[in-house]
Amino acid sequence: MTNNLSRRQFIWFGSAALGTLVLKACSNNPSTPTETTTGGTEGFKIAIALPGIITDKAWNQSGYEGVNLAKQKLGAETAYVEKVAQADQTEVLTDFARKGYNLIFAHGGQFDAAIEQVASQFPNTFFVGVNGNLKGENIASLRIDHLQASYLCGIIGASVTKSNKLAYIAGEKFPATEGELRGFELGAKSVKPNIQITSTFTGDWNDVAKAKEATLALISSGADVIYQWLDNASAAVLQTASEKGVYAFGNTNDQLDVAPKAVLTSAVKRLDLAIAYIAELAKQKQIKGQIYTIGLERPDILFLGKFGGVVPEAVKQKALKTKQEIVDKTIIFEDCKEAGKDTRCIKKATA
Repeated sequence: MTNNLSRRQFIWFGSAALGTLVLKACSNNPSTPTETTTGGTEGFKIAIALPGIITDKAWNQSGYEGVNLAKQKLGAETAYVEKVAQADQTEVLTDFARKGYNLIFAHGGQFDAAIEQVASQFPNTFFVGVNGNLKGENIASLRIDHLQASYLCGIIGASVTKSNKLAYIAGEKFPATEGELRGFELGAKSVKPNIQITSTFTGDWNDVAKAKEATLALISSGADVIYQWLDNASAAVLQTASEKGVYAFGNTNDQLDVAPKAVLTSAVKRLDLAIAYIAELAKQKQIKGQIYTIGLERPDILFLGKFGGVVPEAVKQKALKTKQEIVDKTIIFEDCKEAGKDTRCIKKATA
């Protein structure tokens, strides 16, 4: 029971609160559902369920900071639960809905099944899956266009590799990570068509030992540029790359300072701003049951971070020029069939 309580600590922090009130809830004593507030800033409540810790300096922290930003901008009451295991997702989302939260973010594509199960039971609550793949009457998904940023990183990686072997590491395989891997492949092959890209999924976004082991294995196989998307374990990849004299990419935050000798640049994703944007739509009752995808056309939300000193100026300029071509739709990514499954490819590009 102790471990379960720890996972399910709910921390409420309202705009008028002077301190933080920590409430521990047991599933056999649920709170009475509260009526969803229909007008004004007063009573607007936002919650977020996070798979990892809010201090990971990556994915989970950005989600947490997003609801904090919404709190400041909208005067909302906010709540979060961190370290939500797969088995607890449905219960956590249900508890938030019962407590009358108007808008609930589930921070990761791995929450989709839980959202689908819970949302129909609470029609007055709007559920948003970050990196999700769902839409419905009271369900939306918020996506960063990971493929666009990773395409640019693929160009950079292919331009500096000496082994012609690149690698991709992520925690889990689902549409967002598959899209990011696809972009990395397309970008790299636009420079060197025969380049090799290996991918691996550790099964855990935060396990440092697994991340280091996977990184060492990829380096042993010849990869000298690694694109990683992990949470608390991301620093382990970058630092291991630095120790072994290979290159890597930061993700979500600008991670150049984590390993300055190794990091080429970072795919910076300001999820805090994206979450606050969706929260504002919900507050104004303008949110729709659709998939919201934010790409390089929003340079405040998706952009390349600082470049490492090893990136040649010509390569940097090529990446930035390509970024503008994507924004201008000179380069377009569309759905296509490849190897028997749906994926994206370049349908139109500059010569």
